Amino acid sequence: MRFAETDAQGIVHNAAFVVWFEVGRVEFMRAHTGGYPRVREEGVEALVLETHVRHHRPAYFDDLLHVHVRVGEIRGARFRFDYRVERNGEIVVDGWTQHACVDAETLRPTRVPEWLRDALSSAPSSSASSSR
Repeated sequence: MRFAETDAQGIVHNAAFVVWFEVGRVEFMRAHTGGYPRVREEGVEALVLETHVRHHRPAYFDDLLHVHVRVGEIRGARFRFDYRVERNGEIVVDGWTQHACVDAETLRPTRVPEWLRDALSSAPSSSASSSR
């Protein structure tokens, strides 16, 4: 990770993990669903409803971390991504984000479109490395 993502003690700031969750999620969506632009082209927005982060141990400047992403539950208008951030196979942070599909024009909840449900349901877990 970058020095700017650490606090005065050289420990990764807690807010950085939420950003890394998003980086992993965007890459996951690009690889398995055509990305967020496709979702928007289909007239849907996928909004973040809730974020949970659980810290197991600190990460430090210049650690090489791997962000693992998988799809959790998909139900109605909602779907969830689960995350695991590891250093040398050891869990540093885990967490999840809950999302809701809404109509792009009205912002009213709408069921996860079938094509998106199918793409998310069949996608394997993925992994990305953080930058140093």
